[in-house]
Amino acid sequence: MNNLIELKHISKDFKNKKLKVLKNISYKFILGNIYSIMGPSGSGKSTLLNLISLIDHPSNGSILINGSKINSLDQEQNDIFRSKNIGIVYQDKNLLNDFTLLENVYLAKLATTNDKYLAIKEAKKIIKSVGLSSRMDHYPSELSGGEAQRTAICRALINSPKIILADEPTGNLDQKNSKIIFNMLLKLKNKNRIIIYATHNRYFADMADCKIELNDGKINTIYGLHK
Repeated sequence: MNNLIELKHISKDFKNKKLKVLKNISYKFILGNIYSIMGPSGSGKSTLLNLISLIDHPSNGSILINGSKINSLDQEQNDIFRSKNIGIVYQDKNLLNDFTLLENVYLAKLATTNDKYLAIKEAKKIIKSVGLSSRMDHYPSELSGGEAQRTAICRALINSPKIILADEPTGNLDQKNSKIIFNMLLKLKNKNRIIIYATHNRYFADMADCKIELNDGKINTIYGLHK
């Protein structure tokens, strides 16, 4: 089995708050699988995703990706790695309000290439695949919640990432749009990719191959891979 992501004795605390969020977590994420993370508010779900995405760094412990230890102090290198290998979907979408749907997607591609024509071409292809071709010239304020989140997924996919992370991706959506978004995520599964998402919804958590429960900063329960 190929462990694309390995956490070794990871801890995370915020000294100004004297708060220990994650406590000595060790875990391996295996290529080709989808993982859901559940837990009460404040259990560390978002913190864990931020560490895996290399946006934040652990207080103690180490993160290995593809067998290589990540240098948490080399933020520039981590930013480059993230743009090429990690796609992130946020609960609040994080779209750029002054840019169109198309621009929001293709600008993410420009982080890895200077070929604007190629970036636009690939963005249009992905946008078409989620049924938003007629909305390309619209701004985020002109999109519905479901449309905006589909846009966020397109942006996360533009660089064909090996790792897709989603933090409560349907937290602000109704049940119908939530099912659409999660079905999209599930269809992104392939043997060379890991998908990890945090959710409060047990129905959506159960869709994953492996369900993780975070509580009091620790992984207390791990449900095995469901094929």
